[in-house]
Amino acid sequence: MHIHILGICGTFMGSLAVLAKELGHHVTGSDANVYPPMSTQLQAQGIELTQGYDPSQLDPAPDVVVIGNALSRGNPAVEYVLNKGLPYVSGPQWLADHVLQGRWVLAVAGTHGKTTTSSMLAWVLEHAGMAPGFLIGGVPQNFAVSARLGDTPFFVVEADEYDSAFFDKRSKFVHYRPRTAILNNLEFDHADIFPDLPAIERQFHHLVRTIPSEGLVIHPTTEPALQRVIEMGCWTPVQTTGVDGQWQARLLSEDGSRFEVLFEGVMQGTVDWDMTGQHNVANALATLAAARHVGVVPSMAIDGLSAFKSVKRRMEKVAEVHGITIYDDFAHHPTAIATTLDGLRKRIGDAPLIAVIEPRSNSMKLGAHRDGLPQSVVQADYVVWYAPANLGWDLAATVASSPVPTKVCDSLEAIIAEVKAQVKPGAHVVIMSNGGFGGLHGKLADSLQ
Repeated sequence: MHIHILGICGTFMGSLAVLAKELGHHVTGSDANVYPPMSTQLQAQGIELTQGYDPSQLDPAPDVVVIGNALSRGNPAVEYVLNKGLPYVSGPQWLADHVLQGRWVLAVAGTHGKTTTSSMLAWVLEHAGMAPGFLIGGVPQNFAVSARLGDTPFFVVEADEYDSAFFDKRSKFVHYRPRTAILNNLEFDHADIFPDLPAIERQFHHLVRTIPSEGLVIHPTTEPALQRVIEMGCWTPVQTTGVDGQWQARLLSEDGSRFEVLFEGVMQGTVDWDMTGQHNVANALATLAAARHVGVVPSMAIDGLSAFKSVKRRMEKVAEVHGITIYDDFAHHPTAIATTLDGLRKRIGDAPLIAVIEPRSNSMKLGAHRDGLPQSVVQADYVVWYAPANLGWDLAATVASSPVPTKVCDSLEAIIAEVKAQVKPGAHVVIMSNGGFGGLHGKLADSLQ
């Protein structure tokens, strides 16, 4: 079958293409921006990519067109599909029909930590010999691919609350019908499609409605929004994590790199790993609960976590130049920025910490999170903010109240000059963006050389 994917270079759609190819289909695709790392992953798989959305790419007609949620009415390829009556489907629907049918789906949902937690869970199952399939919105370093079918009934999916397609405004995760569901946390995000937090809570409850009564819902005790979701109605056993939860962690190091795990008050073992931050300790507890649900004993799962290598672009050390360490991180929400910087601060102690932040997500561009930005960086010693000309709101005025010395720059060159003026050997520089940031990481490293 010939499947053509519109919007193929997104992390979800690119992963879908890998699975379709593995199923034996002829897969092609197009995107407005064909660029690494997804473009290189797809080309390595022998998947033909077209730049742009000219309708000619749909002639001869494929058997089905999978349309990504970044495309809307007015797009020339979308209009051609509709006018010609070509069969089309959303990515999540295709995944549900052709990959997830009949499998034990373990879904990881939440505002933050989906990619890291789904990577942890896939790796823990792999470590236990369960050879799971997975689809993750990033590249776990333990696997080096973002998706695979797997050899067993188990399938781990990063379950996103973003909408499915222009013709299906339900959250993607409503399609997945998990048996095991991690609800990691829940805050307001995606201001481009959700008016407020209750609208997102409603979508999370749609997910809860689909989980069987023999399944399992896992959530932390510290999230009022998730408590409200469960109180709307839950027909599934629940396990809780964190403070007062059934799964608890006792920190052995302040940065979260070593901690003991307790289940219902009974010691299960000690995680000793390369990760830092209270948020990753929370991710680990949810992972252990989900793994136990499919039969992995906690001691074996803890061994797996101790060998976990994180995900590309999640506090990934990308360079060390003259004693200056540069990290690449995906954080794009005030809570994620704060928890990530806190974890690093606890690891590096009093060493100088410079954060370089691009407010790039749709919610950031709309200014939905701007009130949380000044306080999100309190663990840094100096912050450089990127305010491109098209940002649409006054970033400098917003961060003027920050307790941390700040500089707002409107170009990569200005950012590099500012970091070079501030940095000295022994410093740590974290570059935070949910995009490529114009290759700033490499340019800064080259300039520091």
